[in-house]
Amino acid sequence: MIYILLFVLGATVATQLNRGIYRLAWFARPIGPWSTPHVDALPRKLHDRIPIVGWVGLRREASIHGRGFWIRPMLLEVATGACFAALYWYEVAGGPTCEIETVAVLQSRYLKHIVLFALMLVATFIDFDEQTIPDAITVPGVVLALILAVVLPMSREVVWVWRPPQCEFLSVVSGVMRAKEWTAYLTSVKCLLIGLACFIGWCIAVVPWLWTTRRGLKKAFQYYVASFRRRLSPIMVVIAIIGSLAILLVWKFLNPVVLVVDHRWESLFSALVGMAAGGGLIWAVRIVGSHALGQEAMGFGDVTLMAMIGAFLGWQATLIVFFLAPFAALFISVSQWLLTRRRDIAFGPYLCGGACYLVVDWDNMWVRARPIFELGLFVPGVLAVGLALMGVLLIGMRWLRETLFGGCEDVDDSTTDAASPREGK
Repeated sequence: MIYILLFVLGATVATQLNRGIYRLAWFARPIGPWSTPHVDALPRKLHDRIPIVGWVGLRREASIHGRGFWIRPMLLEVATGACFAALYWYEVAGGPTCEIETVAVLQSRYLKHIVLFALMLVATFIDFDEQTIPDAITVPGVVLALILAVVLPMSREVVWVWRPPQCEFLSVVSGVMRAKEWTAYLTSVKCLLIGLACFIGWCIAVVPWLWTTRRGLKKAFQYYVASFRRRLSPIMVVIAIIGSLAILLVWKFLNPVVLVVDHRWESLFSALVGMAAGGGLIWAVRIVGSHALGQEAMGFGDVTLMAMIGAFLGWQATLIVFFLAPFAALFISVSQWLLTRRRDIAFGPYLCGGACYLVVDWDNMWVRARPIFELGLFVPGVLAVGLALMGVLLIGMRWLRETLFGGCEDVDDSTTDAASPREGK
């Protein structure tokens, strides 16, 4: 009965996910029973809103939206219902795997994962359709992830960090510090300032702005300030103020000194660092790739998407997702070509695919990845070397392409970091 109810719940949630896929897209389309019908369509009926089966009746709009338009959203509702039930069976029904886990811990982690799954589903299909990822998904997703980190601190992924192994929640240090040192660090002002810097930096980054060095660095800075002031919305200012105050209150009153058994500030801090690490990593790849190729290598929507994934899963998981994405790309791109013959590539679905795999196989992936994180401060160095090598490789590919094919389009690489999330990939 539980699995049947979860399937129905998942299919019902998917009706609104389908609604978001078509309404939040840059080119919104009146597809689905919850949207305002097309002017040439017949009025919607009550049974059209029944999950899954309602799409069978909506086949009557094929002349407006195209033959078979209803198949994908119907299958999406079926798959979402199945995933809700299957993930509960996998994460909760099996019971706790270590002493500090309870059924409540497993259920909270399951809730966090299905929320992340729903957000990534909408982002994935919009990215497939238009190669854009709207801020309307990733910005509320980050805020929701930070709220869940405080409300459900036990929902973080479990890692083994010490020998002899013992079950410990995912923290920022990966066992580099001893427990007492880590507790003292969490309660320090330095830790608070880092958390605030991560949050305020994210608030600044998601505001669309312009950066171009075509006329020098002085003009580039003037363009940045002017575009930032023009596009800064009052909503983002409110989010920045309220979020900063909330972070301060959580650090002040919900830290390990005030509540010894509470992990809310630790959970929030891990989410903030994961958000900054995820967005910063993809942003660095975007900058290096764009300048190396002489054209935009990746949309800014991928940056905000990875920041959202990092806020949900933490910074260690974020790095693992980044390296899993190429394997997801191999499967998704081949499937896309076989089904649609499309060769264009959207990177967002690969990040989402890697995150889904990591959620399912976290224990095994952490066992393999833990020796890397035990390197401590060498991890940022390894990433920096990897980015440099990627830039050299892409420059070589660009030179080879220009040599073999007689040049390419003249693209001004000084404007490749103009960061509007709506711009193309």
